[in-house]
Amino acid sequence: MRISVSSDMDEPVARGLVAELRARGHDVTAHGALHPGSDPQWAACSEAAARDVATGAADQAVVCCWTGTGASIAANKVPGVRAALCTDAYTADGARRWNDANVLALSLRLTSEPLLKEILDAWFTAEASEDAEDRENVARIGRLDRREP
Repeated sequence: MRISVSSDMDEPVARGLVAELRARGHDVTAHGALHPGSDPQWAACSEAAARDVATGAADQAVVCCWTGTGASIAANKVPGVRAALCTDAYTADGARRWNDANVLALSLRLTSEPLLKEILDAWFTAEASEDAEDRENVARIGRLDRREP
């Protein structure tokens, strides 16, 4: 899978995230502090990773900042992106299952290496729900992106 990753800081958890994704066989594109010469500001690098998803250059993205909040807000401004800030595996599973989230937002402050692996396990194991109500909610988000009623 093609995964775009961004971080506004070159922190051990961000480097560990890239290494873990590559170890799992994913093709990783880095943005922000993880890619020299790239804009490291959380809004800019999160947008870059989210745009990779929106344009089809990446299948999914993982965006990081100190709390994860700014990265998730910036990513969610890109039409077609459904970013979810996940601080545990249960939330990551639900975000993929019920929200069909395509961007995972992580806190550099809160995410330990063991927790990172648990979150990634849940994220990559879960599949989008086929339940009609769940699909309608995701479709409604798409209509919001297109500014449709």
